Amino acid sequence: MTALFARNALLPDGWHRNVLLQWDAAGSLTAVTPDAQPGQGVETAHYVMPGMINLHSHSFQRALGGLTEKAGDSPDSFWTWRDLMYRFARSITPEQIEAIAAQLFSECLRHGYTSICEFHYVQRAPDGAMYAQPAETAQRVIAAAQLSGIGITMLPVLYSYSGFGEAALKPEQNRFKTDAQDVLNIVGALESQRGAQVEVGVAPHSLRAASVAQIREVLAALPAQRPVHIHIAEQQGEVKQSLDYSGRRPVQYLYDHLPVDQRWCLVHATHLVDEEVGAIARSGAVAGLCPTTEANLGDGLFPLEPFLQQGGRFGVGSDSHISQGAVEELRWLEYGQRLQQQRRNIAVSREQRNVGDFLWQAALQGGAQAAGRPVGALSVGKRADLIVLDNEHPNLDGLDAQEVLGSLVFCGNDNLVKDVMVGGQWVVRGQKHAAQPAITARFKQTLAELRGLGT
Repeated sequence: MTALFARNALLPDGWHRNVLLQWDAAGSLTAVTPDAQPGQGVETAHYVMPGMINLHSHSFQRALGGLTEKAGDSPDSFWTWRDLMYRFARSITPEQIEAIAAQLFSECLRHGYTSICEFHYVQRAPDGAMYAQPAETAQRVIAAAQLSGIGITMLPVLYSYSGFGEAALKPEQNRFKTDAQDVLNIVGALESQRGAQVEVGVAPHSLRAASVAQIREVLAALPAQRPVHIHIAEQQGEVKQSLDYSGRRPVQYLYDHLPVDQRWCLVHATHLVDEEVGAIARSGAVAGLCPTTEANLGDGLFPLEPFLQQGGRFGVGSDSHISQGAVEELRWLEYGQRLQQQRRNIAVSREQRNVGDFLWQAALQGGAQAAGRPVGALSVGKRADLIVLDNEHPNLDGLDAQEVLGSLVFCGNDNLVKDVMVGGQWVVRGQKHAAQPAITARFKQTLAELRGLGT
């Protein structure tokens, strides 16, 4: 049994004073005791919070950061960015995928994420052949998670078509090609790696890339309660394609044909009509919002306020990883709404009027649901995943706990995460990741190799 004494700890019902946190050798919390005494030899921290869950990641895209910010001859959009991403993905190796993922995960940890959901679709070799081990690249990403110490939900992607109506894949998409049986084979190959730090679900890429029949086949064979993630209604072009194909918008079409429930995470869900907002909220599915990527790609803004008013659940992810911090995702989730509505302090509830507290707690709950793992709260039975803030930083020095999250999310750009624990193990101390030198050296070498190939 090990322990940490928090002068201030963020528990599910808010901030509490003098909280003794205890966990077992497996890394699960066994006791959370407010108004306690520290006890002899127990480490003390000033502000302790649950680590955030990053519910949407394409880890290999971390190596693309900053390389797509050059205008083309015609107006740029998600679709022009996608062409650049395809060219980058055409030659990346499993070893390079692992090196990039390890760098990303170490960065996410240093900025307060303690879990990540990997929407993983680079499954095949550059020539389009399946690897001898069908889960080769997925296992590489899990190895990177284990090296960095982050908890992971691996989501092998179902990706069979280039567009609605089962349009054939384009040559540049052949590395992503999977049918229902391929995905189930990968899930089966990963079964032995499931445990306290690893969960395995599935991810139909989108209604453009996977048919309803295929999704049903995968769901029928997938163990109950495993997470199911899907890209949906990210861009106006996708909405138009869906309407042209089916006469229904993407979310309408999804709910018409599939049993969407609490194990689903609808990633982006940017372009919705009122009917769709209500359908997602009533189903209990999580809206997986990635504000920095959605802004970078020019996707649009999620209708957050009406979704929250109907009891909708959300979490945040960093998607293409132009940012690796939960603070920036939450800040821009709120700021996007303010810009759109020309109002302030939008993400609140009747019970919680502090925007930072509401955003952090709601994203914890939605992220944990999307991950399908016992994370997202400092409570008994959950993983001992926590972050310690730098209480000596001027932005936090002397603050009452009720003001901490407002300052963390909305004041300045310094990283205020000092220490990070995952599963009862310290992985970041004094803002330094334990394996950072080796991880960064491999990442730099990988970047040099990829640039040498002209990607």
